[in-house]
Amino acid sequence: MTFRYARHTRNLEALTRFYTRILGLDIVGSFEGHDGINGVMIGPTGAQWHLEFTESAEPPVHAFDEEDNLVFYPADRLAYDTILERIRQQQIPEIAPRNSYWEDHGIMILDPDGYRVVISSDRIRD
Repeated sequence: MTFRYARHTRNLEALTRFYTRILGLDIVGSFEGHDGINGVMIGPTGAQWHLEFTESAEPPVHAFDEEDNLVFYPADRLAYDTILERIRQQQIPEIAPRNSYWEDHGIMILDPDGYRVVISSDRIRD
């Protein structure tokens, strides 16, 4: 099974930079002008999942709360530390998660749309 998470935005360029430059994901596809919509697909090359962000003249309408999180599990300590260093270099503030589990097992930040993103250390075995 393949998985795609799709979300409409007003920040396509900022989201693309965030997920590629900060999290190190790849652009695996994109399109322009499809019924007035532009989009980009972002994820690990060759994986069975990706994020799709779309932008159009129509404003997005989102209703999310503190429990709506995108959670990423870096493959190893080096990948985790690399992401943390990028976050610090870009001065992206960490935020306190509502669920203390994420505070104990990673960090939480906001993407350019204000969605909560967890970088988890939970599956890293030193």
